[in-house]
Amino acid sequence: MTADGSGTIRSRIKNLLRSPSIKLRRSGAARHKHDLSDKVTLEKVLGITAPGNRALACDPRSGLLAYPAGCVVVLLNPRKNKQHHIFNSSRKGITTLAFSPDGKYVVTGESGHMPAVRVWEVSERVQVSELQEHKYGIACVAFSPNGKYIVSVGYQHDMIVNVWNWKKNVVIASNKVSSKVTAVSFSDDSSYFVTAGNRHVKFWYLDHAKTSKVNATVPLLGRSGLLGELRNNFFSDVACGRGRQSSSTFCITSSGLLCEFNDRRLLDKWVELRRVDSAPASQATCLSVTEEFIFCGCSDGTVRAFSPVNLHFLCTLPRPHCLGTDIASMVDASQLFSCRAESHYPDTVAVTYDSTNRWLSCVYNDHSVYVWDVRDLRDPRRAGKLYSALYHSSCVWSLEVYPEGGRGGGGGGGGEVHLPPGSFLSCSSDNTIRLWNIDGPNVLHRNILSHDLQKVIYVEDNVTSLMDTESVAVVGGNAEKAGSSGSEGQQTDQNRAGIRTLRVSPNGLHLASGDRMGVLRIHDLDSMEEILNVQAHDSEILCLEFSKPDTGLQLLATASRDRLIHVLDAGQEYSLVQTLDEHSSSITAVRFAANEGKVRMISCGADKSVYFRTAQQMEKGLEFTRTHHVVRKTTLYDMDVDPTRKYAAVGCQDRSIRIFNISNGKQKKVYKGSQGEDGTLIKVQIDPSGLYIATSCSDKNISIFDFYSGECVATMFGHSGTYCY
Repeated sequence: MTADGSGTIRSRIKNLLRSPSIKLRRSGAARHKHDLSDKVTLEKVLGITAPGNRALACDPRSGLLAYPAGCVVVLLNPRKNKQHHIFNSSRKGITTLAFSPDGKYVVTGESGHMPAVRVWEVSERVQVSELQEHKYGIACVAFSPNGKYIVSVGYQHDMIVNVWNWKKNVVIASNKVSSKVTAVSFSDDSSYFVTAGNRHVKFWYLDHAKTSKVNATVPLLGRSGLLGELRNNFFSDVACGRGRQSSSTFCITSSGLLCEFNDRRLLDKWVELRRVDSAPASQATCLSVTEEFIFCGCSDGTVRAFSPVNLHFLCTLPRPHCLGTDIASMVDASQLFSCRAESHYPDTVAVTYDSTNRWLSCVYNDHSVYVWDVRDLRDPRRAGKLYSALYHSSCVWSLEVYPEGGRGGGGGGGGEVHLPPGSFLSCSSDNTIRLWNIDGPNVLHRNILSHDLQKVIYVEDNVTSLMDTESVAVVGGNAEKAGSSGSEGQQTDQNRAGIRTLRVSPNGLHLASGDRMGVLRIHDLDSMEEILNVQAHDSEILCLEFSKPDTGLQLLATASRDRLIHVLDAGQEYSLVQTLDEHSSSITAVRFAANEGKVRMISCGADKSVYFRTAQQMEKGLEFTRTHHVVRKTTLYDMDVDPTRKYAAVGCQDRSIRIFNISNGKQKKVYKGSQGEDGTLIKVQIDPSGLYIATSCSDKNISIFDFYSGECVATMFGHSGTYCY
């Protein structure tokens, strides 16, 4: 009876799950989510997260260059300066990628727990295959030259090498590897591939007769390269020979040796890179091999070309911009080749050669990308720059859009527009503030280094912060760090200095910035010169806010992790007006608002409190006094005021947006600020019309909501770490 009863219940549940109404509801919800993500379009990515050669690839047929930026693959046409994008819906950071031999597909590997090897169709930019056998991050991937197989190598803790028949979605051969592997390359005839890493060069052989007949995974046969006296080296890259040199395998060591293995896996000959010409090159990082050339990427921006036939040195290619250069003044190509002898250059971390177009693409560890036209290597001075772009080399903490109309809002200046429309600024842990404009025709002065980046403000002279030292493995270095999850990357970043927050004055004259050490800087946007530098706080400045023109005041508020708010008079050379110390923990946001004829200041913080204050004119001058104090059960991370100045929207740890009435401090409304069930709201921003509110959540999603109804109208993703801006 019980068995029959349970069987009946089971069958009823099965029938219910099969019912059309359930399917309709399910597909409706899925379709709704899909529709929300279709409402926005990614126009351009300003950044690159390629940790080394394993994450840079070119397709000679189309001329496309592929590299990762978070969990997005950027497909760049360098001649047209046009990007297309592939989105990794798992939100896991892409660590490695490669084109198929015919250029129709891209294979990617990712970081994180239970990562997948994914194959994407380039033309449609859709996923066509997903292969999941690794437990931890994937270090490198490669297509076989015949296009049938994909090899994937896991991180050191994963210890797995897999060979996939990707069209059948099966692992045909597998084995373990105990060393840290940083590179993989297939032989010209697809019969074997080679892995390289820390004291490791290994040849792996595919038995096509066995793998094609047996359905089960067979053990992968591996034989170590005979390293001889070089056995203790770190082999940072490997590439199998092509054409006449197909029996050779070329490796590069981080100590600066270019090595050649013969068809018996024996280290046959090597050349020391630093001795081939007068320019120093202490370390070597990457390698690109074709039938004609071997290109070796080295430290200090050096790339050297050799012959694969005899390892004879051919030439040294031009170097990129020197570190700390004033890019706004770089308006002529000759300036790129006339840097001072004492200049420092970023290290080359990735190179790939397009033999059809004769383009050499290079990525440097200041996160810049160059595509060099190297048609005539007999005279390297004739090498031309086809494309270049410069990006932040570390965590981007804040973005600030330049106010429309520039100087229209108080402070004089005749109402003239100071910066081109569409300009915005960003700040980073690399100790720079950067001015961008992606609307090409509006740019006042075009530089030769970037289509989008207009100006870089260096807040200190030390150029080491401009280089991402973890972007590529060096002697025993941790190659996995570059492909780690966003949260791990952020923890590493906590130890670095950098600019934490930005704010442009309403009149467009001044730029205020606060750094991780509590220093407040004011820059004049006319000259981009620093006009104020003061140690305002004992800890990092988390928020800056200028009062709007409708308040009738010219104030700047600075809020910090030290629990203090300083109110400064921007009209009186930023003299101190008042210091407020009511918060008992970090202050995450402070805002001014002209409300009911009064000037209000609202602040919130990690102490779960919102303070509402009103400005009063006292004998000693202006003073803000507390009028309301609201406490909630969750940490409050960010706040914005709507254009009517009636409401303040607060982003909370529980992923809710709480709307407060500014005049009485009462909570008017609360609704979810994220579609997911994980993470916390990091930032909230109300659009100028007051109709929409955008949120960024630590689950790596950005959402746009109807401000009044709380309905989600659009979602988007692309970053692989937490959004800080």
